Amino acid sequence: MEYNELIRKYPEFIYHGYDITEQDNGIKVVYHFETVGLTEFHPYWILPETGIDRNDLVFEEFIFSLGMVELVSYWKAACPPLVRVECGYLSDEQIEWWKKLYYHGLGEFFYTNGVDTDMKRFMTIETAGVERKRTVASKKKLSGCMIPVGGGKDSIVSLHVLSQYGNTQDNMCFMMNHRNSAFASALLAGYRPEDIYRPKRYLDRTIVELNKQGFLNGHTPLSALIAFAASMSAYICGKKYVALSNESSANEASVAGSDVNHQYSKSFEFEKDFAEYLNKFIPCGVKYFSLLRPLSEIQIAAIFAELKEYHPVFRSCNAGNAGTKFDTWCLDCSKCLFVVMILSPFLSDDEIKDIFRINLLNSGSDKMKGYFEQLIGLHESKPFECVGSVDEINFAMCLAISKRLARGDKLPYLLEYYMTTPAYQKYKDSPNIYADYFDEVNLIPEDMKQCVRDCAKSCKW
Repeated sequence: MEYNELIRKYPEFIYHGYDITEQDNGIKVVYHFETVGLTEFHPYWILPETGIDRNDLVFEEFIFSLGMVELVSYWKAACPPLVRVECGYLSDEQIEWWKKLYYHGLGEFFYTNGVDTDMKRFMTIETAGVERKRTVASKKKLSGCMIPVGGGKDSIVSLHVLSQYGNTQDNMCFMMNHRNSAFASALLAGYRPEDIYRPKRYLDRTIVELNKQGFLNGHTPLSALIAFAASMSAYICGKKYVALSNESSANEASVAGSDVNHQYSKSFEFEKDFAEYLNKFIPCGVKYFSLLRPLSEIQIAAIFAELKEYHPVFRSCNAGNAGTKFDTWCLDCSKCLFVVMILSPFLSDDEIKDIFRINLLNSGSDKMKGYFEQLIGLHESKPFECVGSVDEINFAMCLAISKRLARGDKLPYLLEYYMTTPAYQKYKDSPNIYADYFDEVNLIPEDMKQCVRDCAKSCKW
């Protein structure tokens, strides 16, 4: 369906409110949204019971805010130009904050759906709630880290880095919905099942039916949802820090010459905005930052390559965890290829085959070659996945080639092809700027930074 047709036909979206009820398996939070004239949506969450105080205003503010992020997954079907929030108050400053998140977090969605709009035009937010005094800062005693673990190499590196810091027994892991690779990674890192806080999120399947009917679909800022959910979970469990695993390359645009970024809600801009929002509007005492922000994707790959015990269990493929698939490498997507590419300087071809069953660098399919060309920057956009920067991917390819030639190994097909591209000519003599790379623009607590530096220095180039 056409965007302009939809916004005329469905001009209003309402965030009616939410219900919080106690159940045997925890606390159930049901949200109530409506695209006026189309349908209602009622997604819900189950929060494990850990002594949640239902009268805690900070907790209430988290629940309301989680709904503000959740709503965009349903709003996007018809993109109503007016969003009316009936269940809470938002100041003008907060409204602008949410509009910025929605607009940039939906950058890929607008781009792929051919939507021509801007921050001023795409949405107006009205709040029907009564203005209230600012929530009093919580005096709850907090300590330790809540570590979001998704099962990929980045969060595993964070688990490894934090194993060198402080009292690890005071830390917990956060997982939104169960994933075998994430659970296995946490157990390998020494965490017990009771050290893992696992809220469950349930989509309203109505949105799936609307997508089948031709209503708009596309990427939403999932990492923003994780930011609120993990910070709320940290507060519930008494943890002081939420230590994310987003690296510096998440700041790079997905489409050259634009601000369209698949990873916007993993960028430092969002991280900084979110930390300020917590401090000002949800004064819970929790500090939110990315532990890997100073590092490049290739440094993280170099560290992970040495963590051999995790190689059989980690998974980074989204396609392999969708539909009827569960926690596998699909071996047919740009994310699978990227992971192979970024690890290829540090693992032999046999080691790559041990992990993935095949070496995607030997794929001669037009599809995989197209992904490869996108990743090395031969096209306007990178794949819309969480992948490294064009510069570091090219450096990784050059390093992978030089190491294989030095060992006398036969080059896989895509590395041979790479040597014929202008990208190879551009990057083949590039110095290793990543060996000592450390981005000082970050929010990491000062006493944790040295652990990150030490792990980066341990990389074997």
